[in-house]
Amino acid sequence: MAVIGMDLGGTKLSAAIFSNEGVILKERSTLLQGRSGEQAGDLIIGEALELFESYSDIRDVIISMGICVPGIYHASTGRVWAPNIPGWEDFPLRQKLREVFDGKNIEISIDSDRACYILGETWKGTARNSRNAIFLSVGTGIGAGILCDGRIIRGHADIAGAAGWLALKPEFNLKYSSCGFFEYHTSGEGLVRMANEYGETVDAIENRPGFSSTREVFSAFAKGDKAAVHVINEAIVYWGMTAANLVSLFNPEVIVFGGGVFGPASRFLKRIRDEAEKWAQPISIRQVRFETSSLAGGAGLAGAGRLALMAVEV
Repeated sequence: MAVIGMDLGGTKLSAAIFSNEGVILKERSTLLQGRSGEQAGDLIIGEALELFESYSDIRDVIISMGICVPGIYHASTGRVWAPNIPGWEDFPLRQKLREVFDGKNIEISIDSDRACYILGETWKGTARNSRNAIFLSVGTGIGAGILCDGRIIRGHADIAGAAGWLALKPEFNLKYSSCGFFEYHTSGEGLVRMANEYGETVDAIENRPGFSSTREVFSAFAKGDKAAVHVINEAIVYWGMTAANLVSLFNPEVIVFGGGVFGPASRFLKRIRDEAEKWAQPISIRQVRFETSSLAGGAGLAGAGRLALMAVEV
């Protein structure tokens, strides 16, 4: 028995055939190259068919497909909202796939990237075999994949885990309306934004050009740049407060920090935990592990493979 896993990101599509033990038997990666709407859907279908046909010697045992999408998957309708892919405001992905694959007797499962991240980490990563775990993804945006008693928390409209909207300060500002307070301050884009905003007020760096990437902010932090140090130290506090809130609400075994920012922010994990310990329920915080992702960019693909396997497990 084998399954297909596919991870659709903002710039590329990764796909693989997995054995039921989680071994990757074949893998492909294709750039999106600006595809949108139907074109992006056709890319997923084409890559899945390519894997299916190229593995023709065992294709009769490929029985399931799992797809990780960068946004919200509405299980009741089979439609996807993916803000970084034009034309995917309400894209009927499940319908498109069923039109091609129903005759091939393949189960089709789709879920959000944050759900797939935690499925991947608890299947093959640093949270392996955990039944209560959280993946806090900090990249261009912020989201949390939450596993409770072995089940993904999805919420009433499949939007649970929108951690970027956490309110960590009482003063509201309209600038938070588009992405939430936490994401505004501590996502990859947020760190760049805040470093530039703070840098405008610091005389010591007035001759330094603005930051254009998260990499530049972390590099400047290492050199003692005043704006970068201020913004990273502030982010550590907010990451710690968020972890404390998640620990107190869900009592997980482990919180896995991932996404492009962790990465370079992994070096601050102890400081993040120290901050969380100030705020969290005291028994829960003593029991939880803080880890960084061992799958890095492969968490979504692994989670898609796990999603496919779950659909056919007895």
